[in-house]
Amino acid sequence: MKLLLLLLVTLTGIEAQLDVCGQAPLNTRIVGGQDAPRGAWPWQVSLHFQNQSFCGASLINNLWLLSAAHCFPSNIANNQAGLIVYLGRHTQQLANPDEVSRNAAQIILHPNYNTVTGDSDIALVRLSASVGFTNFIKPVCLAGTGTELGVGVIAWVTGWGTIDVGTPLPAPQTLQEVDVPIVSNENCNSSYGFITNNMLCAGTEGKDRCREDSGGPLVVKNGSVWVEVGVVSFGRGCGESIHPGVYVRVSEYEPWIKSHVTTNPPGFVRVASRASPSSTIRSLGLFALTLPLLLFLQQDV
Repeated sequence: MKLLLLLLVTLTGIEAQLDVCGQAPLNTRIVGGQDAPRGAWPWQVSLHFQNQSFCGASLINNLWLLSAAHCFPSNIANNQAGLIVYLGRHTQQLANPDEVSRNAAQIILHPNYNTVTGDSDIALVRLSASVGFTNFIKPVCLAGTGTELGVGVIAWVTGWGTIDVGTPLPAPQTLQEVDVPIVSNENCNSSYGFITNNMLCAGTEGKDRCREDSGGPLVVKNGSVWVEVGVVSFGRGCGESIHPGVYVRVSEYEPWIKSHVTTNPPGFVRVASRASPSSTIRSLGLFALTLPLLLFLQQDV
């Protein structure tokens, strides 16, 4: 599907990370795939608790991660010593020569997180020690206040989650990627009934997320940089084409993130994008098709 996009990018303020965020020199992705090339998504983080992978996150500066609040129930939030963060990881089962690991020093859940509706399902994690940036470890830019994404705009979502209900990612469990179009909140709400302005929906052609991808990034390409517009939050089932994936709308949380990440603040980018009317119609039509899901998300950890 070809989209005619008008991307208007405005940098919001002088941010310490704007000179480094969103750069992925090893990423040459143009169309959808399955296994992600090594180093293609250098902000992708794997969270492990008691030696088990359970969620994803994204690196937003040299000391902080962005993830989903539901990834941190009390047994994890109250036992940070058991939480290990892996950066620069490509597979879960093979050696990762470009990888570094850290412990979690602090977990901050959004005070308005609603465990019933999933509203404000966002969290920050402070690392035990800062990390240096390489081609395999870099922060992502974040969508700033006022960001607007038109229906049909293509985004990318990544993670190591299951590929279907009860079907784990096959060995060696390589990082997965999939391209998904943005779906309007109005259409998304017709499937769920409780979608708020703090949420963003994406998915079509049977493409979305599944278990254990929670907390990972949904990103769009703007010029030469990648911007995280969503955090994987929840979805209904795996394989149900009428239910798009639901993400935290990052742009709604710029003030909250800045209130906690005060040193080397993340690079915020305000993005405005429009898809052509014909592309929007095709995107909505394809969403009605019943196709096997490549990936889908659930709020399960």
